Amino acid sequence: MSSDPMRHPSLSCANTALKLCPHCDAVYTRAALSPGERAYCRRCGAELYRNNDARFAALFPIVLAGLIVYVICNAFPIVTMEIQGVSTRATVWGAVWALAHEEMLSVAMLVLVTTMLVPLLELSLLAYLLGPLTAGRVPAGFDAIVRFIRLGRPWGMIEVFLLGVVAAMVKLSAMATLIPGPALWGFGALTVLLAIIVGFEPADFWEYAEKIELSGRAGTVEEGS
Repeated sequence: MSSDPMRHPSLSCANTALKLCPHCDAVYTRAALSPGERAYCRRCGAELYRNNDARFAALFPIVLAGLIVYVICNAFPIVTMEIQGVSTRATVWGAVWALAHEEMLSVAMLVLVTTMLVPLLELSLLAYLLGPLTAGRVPAGFDAIVRFIRLGRPWGMIEVFLLGVVAAMVKLSAMATLIPGPALWGFGALTVLLAIIVGFEPADFWEYAEKIELSGRAGTVEEGS
């Protein structure tokens, strides 16, 4: 179901933010949408934003599941290699250490930041935000955290790391016996969970927090009257 982005211009929430079309740069004032509705650009027809209120309820459990899977990815081996009776387990920490030991410190730091630190920070900060938001209040430091999440998202590259691991396993399969470890399946699940999480734009968090604040003010006014 679609909605004109200029609809209901008199609503207070429609005049609090602007939306820039990602394709043609047309500027619109945000309008209030009903659950499931989407706003489209009049000029090029691209989707501008949608009402994600119903999806927010499911986002918090997804983030918590992502944190659990993240622990599995880093606590268990990615793959076990058996060559001439010798068994070797490969882990993420082991890969970072091996790269640093081979004097490839820049590559080691890149893997550490993009595969371990950034995803952990994003999931932790999202959990910090979504817990209070689900309970109907805006947490402290909300603005700074949402901005940080937006800036850090391009540096999370779990899917690139997973593709690299799969490619390496294909090449090594001719020389050794490879047994996929729990972390490999964990990275696959984490990639899917992060893809769902990335579907929520940081602007959606501001809009959702604003609705909570407006509902809180309305409740205060009713109690005062």
